Amino acid sequence: MHHNPISITNLSYTYGDGTQALRDLSFTIAAGERVALVGANGSGKSTLLLHLNGILCPQTGSITIGEYALEPDNLQQIRNFVGLVFQNPDDQLFMPTVWEDVTFGPMNQGVQGKELLHRCHHCLHAVGLDPAEYAHRSPEHLSGGEKQRVAIAGVLAMQPQVIVFDEPSAHLDPRSRRQLIQLLQRLPLTQIIATHDLDLALDVCDRTLVLNQGQLVRHGPTPQILSDQTFLQHHHLELPLSFSRPYCPLEPVESPEPLEQLEPVS
Repeated sequence: MHHNPISITNLSYTYGDGTQALRDLSFTIAAGERVALVGANGSGKSTLLLHLNGILCPQTGSITIGEYALEPDNLQQIRNFVGLVFQNPDDQLFMPTVWEDVTFGPMNQGVQGKELLHRCHHCLHAVGLDPAEYAHRSPEHLSGGEKQRVAIAGVLAMQPQVIVFDEPSAHLDPRSRRQLIQLLQRLPLTQIIATHDLDLALDVCDRTLVLNQGQLVRHGPTPQILSDQTFLQHHHLELPLSFSRPYCPLEPVESPEPLEQLEPVS
């Protein structure tokens, strides 16, 4: 495992219409960290996420993912290293069955046979879905929370070292949101979570990065940043609801099958 799986130095990016989305960003994320990425609409969060998986490449500055510089020649290795979960799972689930969606990524990595079967079963169990019940169901007939978990299982099946979430709670009802938070709390992976849900950030993330107009304006421990009402309001953010009443963080639940125990099948 890499000590610093992501390192960004002086990253800037301007779109073709002249909009400067990122301005001289520099930060590192260490292995095992869970980091929230917050900011008002237009702050640059989505553009930054697209760089982490190599969908966009730096115009100026540099990004290192694991041991690989973000360059066209390294895109396959980087996309194996960093898994991306889209905001809307309907954009990620496109196969006829849950089983085919979860196995699509590893099959394209060359995984076959018993190892493929093992990964699919393990990752569905890891997100709280029984393969016997869900494997042959159509994603179209699942609830929003179930779709989100299938999308996460499909990314986990590719065995990334970093997983990036774009607004993971955006389409969820309260119960599904709570289940998602408990899942994120127990995933033993480096996580980067772009979110407007500051209460989710407070429950899940050790550290928070705040973007405003493409610049990193502050980073530090999540409770410290998200309790600073004056700072948040200055950057068009609202105090988390948890700070309007006594804060009781969600307790993590044990995974029935921890991901770190997943071993290749011979």
